[in-house]
Amino acid sequence: MQYSITLPTNFETCDIQTLLEIKWLVPRKVRHFLRTKKNILVNGQTLLFHEMVHAGDVITLTFEESDYPNYNVLKGNGYDLEVLFEDEHLIIVDKPIKMKTHPNEAAEDDTLLNHVASYLTPQGVLPYVVHRLDMETSGLIMFAKNPFILPIIGRMLEEKNIKRSYHALIKGQLTKDYLTVNKKIGRDRHDRRKRRIDERSGKTAITHFATIDSNQQSSLLRCELETGRTHQIRVHLQSLGHPIIGDPLYNPKSRGERLMLHAFALHFTHPLTDQEIHCQSNTSGFSLKSFHNK
Repeated sequence: MQYSITLPTNFETCDIQTLLEIKWLVPRKVRHFLRTKKNILVNGQTLLFHEMVHAGDVITLTFEESDYPNYNVLKGNGYDLEVLFEDEHLIIVDKPIKMKTHPNEAAEDDTLLNHVASYLTPQGVLPYVVHRLDMETSGLIMFAKNPFILPIIGRMLEEKNIKRSYHALIKGQLTKDYLTVNKKIGRDRHDRRKRRIDERSGKTAITHFATIDSNQQSSLLRCELETGRTHQIRVHLQSLGHPIIGDPLYNPKSRGERLMLHAFALHFTHPLTDQEIHCQSNTSGFSLKSFHNK
């Protein structure tokens, strides 16, 4: 596979070694082959790794199959896939409820990853999981279209440079219209499917909540993730005494035909093109009015 990347206007001048190792996180083995096989060009020319690259330079990378070996994934049905954004490196799709993000077993072929793989078959590329949504949660998920960009996007997630926004319908009202929850989350020792607040040995988890609409029975919230722990929004809201309506794990007695949690927006700066990406789901998920009119 070959990619030509034009360094953006705000690119800070550095040498090729720094570009590959520090900025693009290219593994050492792959960097070695790029250098020895002269599979990296700058404006069409071969340069030494200590030479400098600047904004506007065109970097052409040629990767061989041995650099990033393909993996196996069964093809699903890509015809009904709702694609919100796609370029040479990334694809963002809208996941329906009751669908897994990826298989847990090799024989599975009805997860979102399988369907994205089917959609990408004509392009000759495979999708790589960037982040996940619970099976019961609908909304936007991003996949990498090549292993080169995968660690770059992973670092952006770790450094909180990808903003993910959710809508959640909860029982009752929060004490404030704007509320931040900073409570560590760990595994539930009594139920392997669940997570719980664990300030002693859990991992840091921070969620920002804003009330969009409310009535006496429930509230519609906008939820912003600062970290990405499993079931983070669900566990934080349960800890406040306001579990998500329809949550089969953390609010099993609630009325609701589905988990009322929808990933409706993604916002980030593309790490290779410097393009500002704003993606919003075409499906609103649900509203306070529509829920109570059922």
